[in-house]
Amino acid sequence: MLEAFGNSAATPPKRALFICNTLGFYSPAFYPKAAGANYEASEYLSLLDQHRDDFTLFSGLSHPGQGGEHQCEMTWLSAARNPGRDGFQNSISVDQFAADQLGYVTRFPSLSLSSDGVKSQSYTGNGVMIPAMARPSQVFAKLFLQGKPHEVAREKQKLGDGRSILDSLSDQRSRLLRNASSADRNTLDAYFEAVRETELDLSEAGVWMNRPKPRVDAEIPEDVAEKADMLGRIKLLFQLVPLIIQTDSSRVVSIVIQHNHGIPILNGVDSEHHNLSHHGRDPDKIAQLKLIERAILGEFDQLLTHLKSHEEAGSPLLDHTLTLFGSNLGNAASHDPRNNPILLAGGGLNHGGYHAHDPQDNTPLSNLYVRMLQEIGIEADSFASSSGRLDW
Repeated sequence: MLEAFGNSAATPPKRALFICNTLGFYSPAFYPKAAGANYEASEYLSLLDQHRDDFTLFSGLSHPGQGGEHQCEMTWLSAARNPGRDGFQNSISVDQFAADQLGYVTRFPSLSLSSDGVKSQSYTGNGVMIPAMARPSQVFAKLFLQGKPHEVAREKQKLGDGRSILDSLSDQRSRLLRNASSADRNTLDAYFEAVRETELDLSEAGVWMNRPKPRVDAEIPEDVAEKADMLGRIKLLFQLVPLIIQTDSSRVVSIVIQHNHGIPILNGVDSEHHNLSHHGRDPDKIAQLKLIERAILGEFDQLLTHLKSHEEAGSPLLDHTLTLFGSNLGNAASHDPRNNPILLAGGGLNHGGYHAHDPQDNTPLSNLYVRMLQEIGIEADSFASSSGRLDW
């Protein structure tokens, strides 16, 4: 129901937004010196000062059993142990778990976005990575451009062809299993489980093909061609978020800020972001690293501002959007996956403080994931390595 028809009191659904900066943040500039509700803002948090009452800061959170240099990027949303080790297979990420539980209540159960390339942090129940979308113009077209009648018909035909192909694969299953080894049987069982999930997805997606896409008062974004313009790429991705939420196109979104942009286009920076993260306590490298990280936080500040300036059912979008911002690395200089920098904003929760957990015996980050899942209406008492629900 539209608000114009007297439904303004309806409570909008809650959404979950996950944002990961894979190279972490320089801890001395990120964390306040003391925890509590009245903490003195750090150098970085002062950039978000206008939103102080809209977010909660955490330290001492991480996933157990991580490591492998940058391999923990792939497990930040899944908490699977021992990434990068021989025989490792990822498990379902929290965004995909949420999307599976919510189903096709929106045109896209989830959206995985990236500042560069197809690498994402979103994994299916079979441990398969879902490719990220990195071109904002294509994301915009996918969300809001209906396409010409013959293009829509072609997409419908693709769905029909997909179902036909999957049916034929199912027919071949018994023949494949006759001479399969035990290991092959396990592999095939996982594969056909994925096939069944895909069949359901195709069926549900077909329903949305017959519904017109939402119209938005926005121009198609012009993609940033220069890979080194990391901030320009982040800005465009962040600008899509309010449109996604306002149109209820998806209720689960993940954005990964990659570490492989080379030398960022930023005054005062003349070295690669990755190299600067391994600063070795060199003052010049730290100064350049802080320029990059301050700029990233500046973009996040703008995202929060936009989510607060747009309303839904009489309240800001941020009130309906649980926004997790952080990193898989607590100390990128040493590839330390403990003590992740974590900030949770919005969602109508009681915010405004800094909660410090044990830096030696970290609280599972998945405890916060459980809280987020419950807040968006999913009945989940646990997720991955959780030991409970994180409250404050």
